[in-house]
Amino acid sequence: MVSALGVAVVGFGWMGRVHTQAYARVPHHFPQLTVRPELITVAEEVPGRAEEAAERYGFAATARDWREVAADPRVQAVSITAPNFLHREIGVAMAEAGKHIWIEKPVGLTAADARAVADAVAKAGVQGAVGFNYRNAPAVAAARELIAAGEIGTVTHVRIRLFSDYAAHPEGALTWRYERERGGSGVLGDLASHGVDLARFLLGDIAALTADTAVFVPERARPTGATAGHTRASGGELGPVENEDYVNCLLRFASGARGVLEACRVSVGEQNNYGFEIHGTKGAVSWDFRRMGELAVSKGDAYQDQAVSTLYVGPGHGEYAAFQPGSANAMGYDDLKVIEAYHFLRSIAEGTPYGTTLDDAVRSATALDAMSRSAESGAWVSL
Repeated sequence: MVSALGVAVVGFGWMGRVHTQAYARVPHHFPQLTVRPELITVAEEVPGRAEEAAERYGFAATARDWREVAADPRVQAVSITAPNFLHREIGVAMAEAGKHIWIEKPVGLTAADARAVADAVAKAGVQGAVGFNYRNAPAVAAARELIAAGEIGTVTHVRIRLFSDYAAHPEGALTWRYERERGGSGVLGDLASHGVDLARFLLGDIAALTADTAVFVPERARPTGATAGHTRASGGELGPVENEDYVNCLLRFASGARGVLEACRVSVGEQNNYGFEIHGTKGAVSWDFRRMGELAVSKGDAYQDQAVSTLYVGPGHGEYAAFQPGSANAMGYDDLKVIEAYHFLRSIAEGTPYGTTLDDAVRSATALDAMSRSAESGAWVSL
């Protein structure tokens, strides 16, 4: 028997739209779910934005203040897609109100913020999911299985990259993303958080790290109106960029493997160049998000001059079968968020966590805090 689950979305920028569309699509791809999301309320402080979202997607109600969502008994689950500085306050309040929460990374400004939300979720006995979507790619699931099965031997080293140009233009507006008080870290929380989650998902715990960061675009113009996503602005008052554009981090895993994690938001010529290369004593595996359904795999017993083949993932990998019937049919970014929504709703239906949890957010945030400390001191930091 399928029961309705009242859901709300708090914050309706790009990610709020992505969550909303995932709720709409999830019953089509995962008909076995025993809960069916029903769009109750969209909350957004920018005038007119909530009303536009309600008209487009069919929310029953709108709100300017997220506290109305916390007090609404019709709402049982909430997507929190507001700016980082609001994550802790909203996340804790929603959990204390008995709402299940699906919250975007990095869950606040610091590990303390992420831990506060995690503690509130645990105390309330509700489910909590976090927006680390790249681990949901079927090719990443296939890579994890391959590594766990020993197909490439013992992992020796990994390189994880997350390069983007979304902040490369000098006229990019000085939004909350570039301020310490409201955005916290810069590319650490935005991109490197995904890198940490991929590293842990594929290779296990990180034992220690050392990092270097830099700001390459030191000033930006303040926007004169409401913004969404990565807005351009010119002619406004210039203000300082307070958090990092770039990070380079050396990793030591508990397994003994070594790694490099590099992320940059101002990489001209790079559009979502995210991926990894993992080497082991007998082979290697690599993945590029821009070719999401492919894995480059080298395995065997040749060691030298060993061939690399392309594996096109298919219905036997991850949640691929919920979207396509045969290998090499392309999936996209929004599909990964549908998988995320499925894990969240399944967790609620069964009372057991599936997919990423607040514990993953705390572990990622702990690594990000360590990177910040290391960048200041120049020293290795143990986790």
